[in-house]
Amino acid sequence: MGSGKSSLGRHLSRLLGTAYTDLDDVFEERYHIKIYDFFEKYGEENFRKIEKDILIETTLTDNLVVSTGGGTPCFFDNMEFITKNGVSVYLRMTSRELASRLKNVKKKRPLLKELSPEGLEEWISAQLLSREPFYLRANYIFHPFTEDIRDLALKLK
Repeated sequence: MGSGKSSLGRHLSRLLGTAYTDLDDVFEERYHIKIYDFFEKYGEENFRKIEKDILIETTLTDNLVVSTGGGTPCFFDNMEFITKNGVSVYLRMTSRELASRLKNVKKKRPLLKELSPEGLEEWISAQLLSREPFYLRANYIFHPFTEDIRDLALKLK
């Protein structure tokens, strides 16, 4: 959350001349419900099952840049599936960098709205601690603040 996966994904798809999709957007358009509201109503387990099905559907399209939610690689065998069926990129940022980006959009992120600035960084650190072992299995690790997306596009061509 907050790493820029959607905007960088769109930009990367333009540089590569491919289509682009965001799993979260597909979910919300298909089911006519915000993910946060779905979590509240039906639970994370049900969401993750549907998310996996949508992830599998992405393999039906060749040359597609896909942005996933931050939890996607961490459930079922999703990370293995991603690396087996495509090329994965981890947008690596520190908890401080992510907190700095997210502090101004807390109102749009229901999971964050109750967190203080210190609490926000602590929450992000805990998320990274549990999720980074999955993220580090990506084919490429990209640092949005220090690397140029055009260089990544050249590596992927």
